[in-house]
Amino acid sequence: MSRSFSFVSHACALVVRNPISLGSVAMISLLAILALFGPHLVPYDPNLTDLSIPFSPPTAGHWFGTDQVGRDVFSRVIVATRIDLMVAICAVALSFFAGILIGASSGYYGGSLDLWVSRATDMVQVFPLFVLAMALVAALGTDMRNIVLATAIVNLPFYVRLTRAEMIILRAQMFVEAARVAGNGDGRIMCRVLLPNALPNLMIQLSVNLGWAILNAASLSFIGLGIRPPTPEWGIMVAEGATHVVAGNWWLVIFPGLLLTLAVFSFNLLGDALRDLFDIRTR
Repeated sequence: MSRSFSFVSHACALVVRNPISLGSVAMISLLAILALFGPHLVPYDPNLTDLSIPFSPPTAGHWFGTDQVGRDVFSRVIVATRIDLMVAICAVALSFFAGILIGASSGYYGGSLDLWVSRATDMVQVFPLFVLAMALVAALGTDMRNIVLATAIVNLPFYVRLTRAEMIILRAQMFVEAARVAGNGDGRIMCRVLLPNALPNLMIQLSVNLGWAILNAASLSFIGLGIRPPTPEWGIMVAEGATHVVAGNWWLVIFPGLLLTLAVFSFNLLGDALRDLFDIRTR
């Protein structure tokens, strides 16, 4: 109990001390609240059409206006938060844990395992990441699980390479030799000695990849390879609104695009706070 309390106190102190971290945590907390409770907070059904008020500008009744079939843009933007965050978190969590497992084993043991892992990650990173994600989704199908899988695959090399590099550097340190002399096995050394020292850099990569995964999911939907309409999703809303911007219906793009930008920006800013939080030297 005391250890958990100490970790929370340390996290609060770090966030309060850094205004940028405080702002990113506040924005991400708001996004989490919208994702969890948004469908119960919105004033309208996000898929309810009303052909009597298409392209209505923002008013007191419809804060973000309505789209081409009279759907409330505010309700759709808020409900879309759950889908985009869920895709990003699931994809990054999958690539994070798989990448740590593969990278730690590769860097710690070396040999032929390290050679094959290095060549495999090089092959994946030869392709532009978004193009590779497009190809995977097109081959697997435009299902949410396939979008998560494709996003996880293109993120995987980042964690593999970073964890491998950290393991190669740390395994030669004296404290690792001391842990081995004390009778600790390879698994315990990797999990209890090496990985805690590698976590700060991994946390920075994690936060950056969360922002990229949100943008990737929205981009796939924008080009028609992601979530399918009429499901409310930021990329779909920007794509549908882009065809009507020239007619002066700016709200169809501005509001979903703004929330998408804030989400990506907030996760990118969170990296420094996560690095300090998981750095065992600052505790």
